[in-house]
Amino acid sequence: MKYTTRQSALLLLSDGTIFHGKSIGISGTTFGEVCFNTGMTGYQEIFTDPSYFGQIMVATNPHIGNYGVNDNEVESAGIKIAGLVCKNFSFNYSREDASGSLENYFEKENLICISDVDTRALVSYIRENGAMNAVICTDGTSVADLKVALAKVPDMKGLELASKVSTKAPYFYGDEKAKYKISALDLGIKTNILRNLSSRDCYIKVFPFDATFADMQAFNPDGYFLSNGPGDPEPLANAIQVAKDIIAADKPLFGICLGHQVIGLANGISTYKMFNGHRGINHPVKNLLTGKGEITSQNHGFAINKEELEKNKDLEITHLHLNDATVAGMQMKNKKCFSVQYHPEASPGPHDSSYLFDQFIASLTD
Repeated sequence: MKYTTRQSALLLLSDGTIFHGKSIGISGTTFGEVCFNTGMTGYQEIFTDPSYFGQIMVATNPHIGNYGVNDNEVESAGIKIAGLVCKNFSFNYSREDASGSLENYFEKENLICISDVDTRALVSYIRENGAMNAVICTDGTSVADLKVALAKVPDMKGLELASKVSTKAPYFYGDEKAKYKISALDLGIKTNILRNLSSRDCYIKVFPFDATFADMQAFNPDGYFLSNGPGDPEPLANAIQVAKDIIAADKPLFGICLGHQVIGLANGISTYKMFNGHRGINHPVKNLLTGKGEITSQNHGFAINKEELEKNKDLEITHLHLNDATVAGMQMKNKKCFSVQYHPEASPGPHDSSYLFDQFIASLTD
């Protein structure tokens, strides 16, 4: 990459606001909902997290690409973000075990990126005005044409995206001789979730987003898992029904992120789109059962209705987000069913919450 030949590029928000920058070299336009992540490390894991499908990521870390990429640091088979906005893009990298540069990785995945953007100003603007659709343009398309195209992009509210990232056919993960068997519904599952389950002596069968309870039950599992994923949970009628069926059968059930929201909907608790979601690896959560605090990894733009949850006689709040008091975890009082809004598997992020996988394993034998 020749720094002198870099093309001018822009980020256009749906309200008409424009931020200028430079293309890292991949020409074109890309659309999505703009959001920001406050993590200071783990960019490759973030870019490959299926929960980010359909979103343009703004990196608050001013340096992106400085440690290259590693083939083992991915959460799915390929980049899932719609585009990247950053301040300083590093074309050179310095890490002994890197398998290549982020620039080459983006070229391989055809990901459009704009750098040299005032990301502090952009994040402040998003915080004040809320998440909205946007377009990155690096090919010189006129602003007028971009506005016409951007107006046609659907809002994230009501948008079903799990089908875009879910596996097309069931597959297995782990040792088939493991002590426990888990049926997992893939709504956009992260690989590190499977690693965490496998390391706890589980053999997992991962099912497509449209699998039925009967499909999952045929594996004769000890427990069930509902994964994270992108988009609005409300259109996921099949997943909601699966959760209802698992709960009715009184089987152990653990949900993370989108899976947490699906469990809420299965219990008649509504969800809502947040003004700005939680995305980063430094979010404080309080465990109301133990009184302990946790620093957590989070990535979600929807949340469970707290008032409705508090009125539900079958559910109780187990975790609260300490920044805004939103629901971060819940459990059913008389069932082996619990869920959290954040990511105990981290990747990237702290491991304060990994005990939740142990809690799930314990529920398999209670």
